[in-house]
Amino acid sequence: MLTRRPRRNRKSAVIRAMVQENQVTVNDFIFPLFMIEGENKKEEIASMPGIYRYTVDLLVEEIGECLDLGIKTFCLFPSVSEDKKDSTATEGHNPEGLYQVALRTIKAKYPEAILMTDVAMDPYSSDGHDGIVRNGEILNDETLEVLGKMALAQAEAGADIIGPSDMMDGRIGYIREVLDDAGYTNVSIMSYSAKYASAFYGPFRDALDSAPKFGDKKTYQMDPANVKECLVEAELDFVEGADFLMVKPGLPYLDIIKTLSENFDIPITAYNVSGEYAMLKAAAQNGWLENDKAMMEMLLSFKRAGASAILTYFAKEAAVLLK
Repeated sequence: MLTRRPRRNRKSAVIRAMVQENQVTVNDFIFPLFMIEGENKKEEIASMPGIYRYTVDLLVEEIGECLDLGIKTFCLFPSVSEDKKDSTATEGHNPEGLYQVALRTIKAKYPEAILMTDVAMDPYSSDGHDGIVRNGEILNDETLEVLGKMALAQAEAGADIIGPSDMMDGRIGYIREVLDDAGYTNVSIMSYSAKYASAFYGPFRDALDSAPKFGDKKTYQMDPANVKECLVEAELDFVEGADFLMVKPGLPYLDIIKTLSENFDIPITAYNVSGEYAMLKAAAQNGWLENDKAMMEMLLSFKRAGASAILTYFAKEAAVLLK
């Protein structure tokens, strides 16, 4: 006799929906958007089909379309010309630079949009690294001052959530103090706490032309082999004042998302990175995978692992399906 028949709870769509343990909704999404200088330009990124770089005027239109679909949170990434890059990333905290102008423009048009920023030197650095470089070494403490200036400039321009992605030691506490001293106590920090030195970032670096000019980022991004190290990084960020902890990449690091969700009582964010997006798009274009079903299954995996939010290039596509 079979007394336990799990299939009874799968026998109809209504029952399956009733007992579903995890669900993806449009409220889970943070949509990454790329910016370029100029006017009335929209450039598709070759390695990320369907994802574009926008000038600010067209970026505002894109955000309006996304708000209509229910996407409310956006993370902005800048692509600036080489002549605006230097060794200390001064363009990153220029109040009249592309980034700060974009934040003010979007907030003026759509004050209801939640804007997350990127705090790291690499988009503005002539070295392509996330910190100040001296004699081939990435300087930690000297970099914090630059990151603090960037975070403050972004808060002044209207940022709701600051996203330090640099992986310098002590940057969360430093940035929190800078923001609080300037009166921006309500500006949140979403820390890239477990950011691994991954091979899945290639299309993103193409989008921003931000690859390192020499070496790699292994002295500050985490070793993909390590799990316990993420607890050390996350604990430091938590104590220093982070409001969210991020895991990047997402799909190859579901165990890390699970580990952090089981050890910290603040929201965990999964970054569904450019390489993960590109893999699925390439497979779908070749007819090897069905894009929509694989996309939604991928997004669901982050929620099942314990993520409260998902930073994903699939946000707009998924929002259309969910609507």
